[in-house]
Amino acid sequence: MQQHEIRHFVERYFRANECAILEANDEYMTVQLTVEMDKELMNRPFYWHYIERTGGTPQPMQLTLITKPTEKTKTLQGERLHFGSPRLHQIFRSAQKRGSFIRLYEEPDAFQHKHVPLHPWLGLNVKISYQCDRKKDQILSLGLHLIGGTIIESFHERLQKRKLTPKIPDYCFTISPLIKPKSGIGRLEQYIRSRIAADDHTWAEKAKERWKEDLALLDHFYEGIEEKPECYYIEKEALEQQYKPRIIVSVINGGIFYLLPRS
Repeated sequence: MQQHEIRHFVERYFRANECAILEANDEYMTVQLTVEMDKELMNRPFYWHYIERTGGTPQPMQLTLITKPTEKTKTLQGERLHFGSPRLHQIFRSAQKRGSFIRLYEEPDAFQHKHVPLHPWLGLNVKISYQCDRKKDQILSLGLHLIGGTIIESFHERLQKRKLTPKIPDYCFTISPLIKPKSGIGRLEQYIRSRIAADDHTWAEKAKERWKEDLALLDHFYEGIEEKPECYYIEKEALEQQYKPRIIVSVINGGIFYLLPRS
């Protein structure tokens, strides 16, 4: 990640978790943590145990993160944030944990003032890994309209063009889904299976050919040996692990998105 991408990601992370951005520029940002985020990021278990035991007023900390060191930031009490820094990796882990499922609402244009319906969509980002002695990963972003059942690809790209918020906007109401999320996940799973089945699987056939060739070489090396040693079977199993074609589908994250009825 480039430094400006880190800066943008971290700001989005804190805003999504309802932390107030007190100061923000290209050089640094100062964030007022919520109680929940203080507990997650600041490693103060004894403080929070004491507050909860005594009923005291919680005082979550402020966090200053320096994203571009300059003369000005030399005197600033803050943490340097760069790719590889412990704090950034902590934020990555937190974002992955918290971002595995999300619920967001689209904000209508300012001129729309009342009775704006928001339609429910189930969004799912998955990674499809084609594995043999070579590997290729593909990211698939799917959206399922939970009323009409329409499935679209590149859903994440569509969401990026919309203004989303974790709280339902004023003058908006949500339409109840006709398709339950659990059933929707099943539909998306079937869609992914059908999509994979329609793929060109020449790569798998070629992997099996390379596997067969190497297996023939192994057998030739041990030709004439009636009782094969253990190392033969170990090498044979290793060839299977190396060449056997596999397709692994893993879910990256997902969510329910209430969007304006345009698509």
